[in-house]
Amino acid sequence: MRPNVVFLSLASDFGCQVQITNFPELLEMLGTFDLSYWQLATSAHMPSEYDIAVIEGACTTQEHVELLEKVRARAQVVIIVGACACTGGIPSLALNGDLEEGLHLVYGEAAEKVAWGHIPPRPIDAVIDVDFKVLGCPVNPDEFSSILQRALLGLVDNVHRETMCSSCKINENSCFYAQGKVCLGLVTAAGCESFCINRGRACTGCRGIAADANMKAAREFAAKYALEQEFLNGLEIYNSHAKGLVHDDSFC
Repeated sequence: MRPNVVFLSLASDFGCQVQITNFPELLEMLGTFDLSYWQLATSAHMPSEYDIAVIEGACTTQEHVELLEKVRARAQVVIIVGACACTGGIPSLALNGDLEEGLHLVYGEAAEKVAWGHIPPRPIDAVIDVDFKVLGCPVNPDEFSSILQRALLGLVDNVHRETMCSSCKINENSCFYAQGKVCLGLVTAAGCESFCINRGRACTGCRGIAADANMKAAREFAAKYALEQEFLNGLEIYNSHAKGLVHDDSFC
């Protein structure tokens, strides 16, 4: 029997799911599983039974928490996709200020109705255990395909522990710091083959902080070029939820 797969969305712009729908090879994979529910692409109701849950977006409400707990209890495999789901992403920028003050500044007296049940934004693995992460903003369809196939075959995740700089060395890219520009590849998780840097754009850290990142050494390296504050400011774009790690000199 083919496994049942469902696609869910929390707080996000649906960009990663759109990216996946643009992936022609996905049609070839459809014969290997039953796509029971896709929130972006169908008006059908979510089934009560499924094997693999693919989830995009950050957890920002109590309703999200309850949904995630229900999904974790039913799905054999949980795959989270994109920066919002994996690191808290752009929604977690709200952690850089006073969340309640920000809500009332934007929505006034209607804040409680508009953002009913809101909680501080957080990545999905801060709420439930997950089996696979597809990093990036947006995700790379090839990487998503590879990880989905690993899930279908019953394999485990093979997370990249090394930083983006390792890919840059292989691709013979020049270091942006020598040009007086900040690049977050010093600490960002590898796996995209330095996609942006290969095209002349510095890494913005959308894949989150690598397990093997040496934050203390990275800050010292940035400081050597008088760019430490810009380095720290850049990390807040996608890694606000990990602020404790970013500012902890012992993290390595």
